[in-house]
Amino acid sequence: MEATLSHAGSSLQVPCVQELAKQALSRVPERYVRPELDVVHVASITSSSSSSSSFPSSSSQVPIIDMTKLLSPEFHASELHMLDYACKHWGFFQLVNHGVDSSLVENVKRDVEDFFNLPIEEKKGFGQKEGDIEGYGQLFVVSKEQKLDWADMFYCITLPPEARKPHLDNLDAYCKELRKLAIKIIQLMGEALNMEAKEITELFEEGHQSVRMNYYPPCPEPDKVIGLNPHSDVSALTILLQINEMEGLQIKNNGNWIPVTPLPNAFVINLGDTLQILSNGIYQSIEHRAIVNSKKERMSMATFLAPKMDGTIGPSPKLVTPERPALYKRVAVSDFYNGFFSRELKGKSNIDLMRIHTPQSE
Repeated sequence: MEATLSHAGSSLQVPCVQELAKQALSRVPERYVRPELDVVHVASITSSSSSSSSFPSSSSQVPIIDMTKLLSPEFHASELHMLDYACKHWGFFQLVNHGVDSSLVENVKRDVEDFFNLPIEEKKGFGQKEGDIEGYGQLFVVSKEQKLDWADMFYCITLPPEARKPHLDNLDAYCKELRKLAIKIIQLMGEALNMEAKEITELFEEGHQSVRMNYYPPCPEPDKVIGLNPHSDVSALTILLQINEMEGLQIKNNGNWIPVTPLPNAFVINLGDTLQILSNGIYQSIEHRAIVNSKKERMSMATFLAPKMDGTIGPSPKLVTPERPALYKRVAVSDFYNGFFSRELKGKSNIDLMRIHTPQSE
């Protein structure tokens, strides 16, 4: 029987923040107050609306990658170089001209909004069960004393099909398209790294995929809370869809929290810990977080691509050399992911456990 994430851990039940925000609160309940995070609401940085790729014009603009150029014989080499740059120095990029049908994307956006607009009793019908990470609720809550995020979410495994529980037609079609897109992007990354194509295929063709729909309600004291704790993703690749017009994603770059303004009809893509390990630290997973505001809710949906759960991950043999020895242990995929879902979400703590301590630093 194939390993699965369904019982990777469990999260304690917590209050619905969407319902809490409907109350006429003047102050945030103490369990949501996060002074240690120093949440600064920086003015959003607007990226160029041009569909052409470019290196960031400043230290505060996420790279833009054009999928049509990556697939074009004429522009492939230059665009692949830009993708390689983005993966090495940012761990994040915006993908334009991605090829996913716009009407399908709009249908999924509407479905996510419709779900979070359901009455609370109906949403509770999709609630997490004891010992299961899937469903409506919250992840990574492992103690009753733990501080909480100002957010609700719905998490479910979408691939392989036998691991999927809820069946949502638009989501099903969307996730199949995003799986094809994610695998193509990872193959291109593998090309840039000079990895064997067979290695990518064996790890990801039968891989796991999951989605997390996020709802961040308006907050009376937004500077005192966090929508989602600073963290790096455990996945290989995360594709983020902005559902409504409110922004809130921030990424850590050179020690600074940089706001990301999603481009119209683009996906925001980031590398996860799995790719950092596979690339032997050449590519980096990046800490990111979600902040909230006092005006309006924000909604987003992240789609995660992971390797097959019954495989193993470690640095690619092609990327281990005498000059750059293996920086990470080889481990069962299921053990690595189960560890991630069984503890509080905090920075890069999960991948830190995988490091082999050598005199050489990354």
